[in-house]
Amino acid sequence: MEERFSKQQRRLYDESYIRAREDTISNLPDSLLCQILSYLPTNAIVRTSVLSHRWKSVWLLVPNLDLSSSEFRHYDTFVSFIDKLLAFSREENSLLYKVKLSIQKEDEKDQSCVARWIDSVANPKLNHLDVECTLANRKFLEAIPQSLYIECDTLVSLRLHRVSLGELELVSLPCLKTMRLEHNVYASDASLEILISSPPALEDLSVVRMSLTSFHVDYLLGSGVLIDAPRLKYLKFDDDLSDSKIITTNTVSLEKVNVAFVFGEHDFIDVVDLTKRNMVSGFFKSISGVKEMKISSYTMEFLDFNRQDELYDPLPQFCNVSTLKVAFYVSNLDMMMPTLLESFPNLKSLVLKLDYYDPSRDEEAADVRLSSVVSQCLLSSLESVKIKCFNRGPVNMEVARYFLENSLVLKKLVLDFRCSVVEEGFNMLRELIALPRRSSSCQVLLC
Repeated sequence: MEERFSKQQRRLYDESYIRAREDTISNLPDSLLCQILSYLPTNAIVRTSVLSHRWKSVWLLVPNLDLSSSEFRHYDTFVSFIDKLLAFSREENSLLYKVKLSIQKEDEKDQSCVARWIDSVANPKLNHLDVECTLANRKFLEAIPQSLYIECDTLVSLRLHRVSLGELELVSLPCLKTMRLEHNVYASDASLEILISSPPALEDLSVVRMSLTSFHVDYLLGSGVLIDAPRLKYLKFDDDLSDSKIITTNTVSLEKVNVAFVFGEHDFIDVVDLTKRNMVSGFFKSISGVKEMKISSYTMEFLDFNRQDELYDPLPQFCNVSTLKVAFYVSNLDMMMPTLLESFPNLKSLVLKLDYYDPSRDEEAADVRLSSVVSQCLLSSLESVKIKCFNRGPVNMEVARYFLENSLVLKKLVLDFRCSVVEEGFNMLRELIALPRRSSSCQVLLC
């Protein structure tokens, strides 16, 4: 009898303990529960509503919204869900701090939903906004309302992907530090200039423009883009359509620049034009204070084309750059790599990649010989060189030879070598080790 009673007591104790643990969480104030839930995606937050009556409406008070239309079986259900959620937030006077929406649809259904939602969430407390649209038919773009630019005083991070931005006259985003503009359509280049130049605290900017051939004729080519961002720290320039690119920023603050597609086919044609040459020269001078740079093979091809002109303006000196990542086409490697390095006198780390190189055409590339010019950085500062996608072809071996024979303070040459045949790797390493080295402390590493 005593044994059965003790078992019953133990069971009651266990049940009470479990209930006590449950009540400990459920009895937390709404503000603390919302803070805990804010670390979860919205679809996970919604599931907490079935835990108990206490949790039924707590999720509606969470100040974050992170949803993708792909999580819903029907697009209309997705739209209806967000409409109801935002309507509840307005009724409860609950402001959203972070909004991330990924929208995928196949037709022109409800083209005003994004504008409606941004109008609803635009408030002085909004910190982060990320809107990504993926459309089967790009003619039906979602439009961004004016409320985004004038009602979000504390917005810190903004990302807009494949949306339409109308004419802008006023932009007030005093706290914005990070801006990502990807494949959007702008009413004019002037509107884009206003948007990227107005935030006084902007530190990280990425602009990826849609090309005319990949979009629709609704896109208008303008006279140019002016970036006026005195506190800018990171810039990715991926716009080869605008006629001019001008950056007015504090060169001391600029730390990283990714020069992807800055110059287009029209720039190649007009390179002998004085205005065009001044634009090219001015662009590179405006980023000459940067500390880290990445240059695409397309940009290097343009610089090589420019170099062949009698009125060629050499690149400025990038004295602060310690890390450089650059890609070359093999066709302009022999002259452009030594020429480029002359503009980086204090370079410490170089990551190099050869594009569109077919190892099966080794015979045609066998006569590639790099210029005998030895840049200042090879004699005084360059400590690390990494060659990506390295193979045993003559061009790659010539590049490795150039750095081993000419780099006085080089500590390591890293070769990103991909080969399933171990013996081939050993043979290549044996050839490299046999090459003379100007730096006695240099190591050759395969990875």
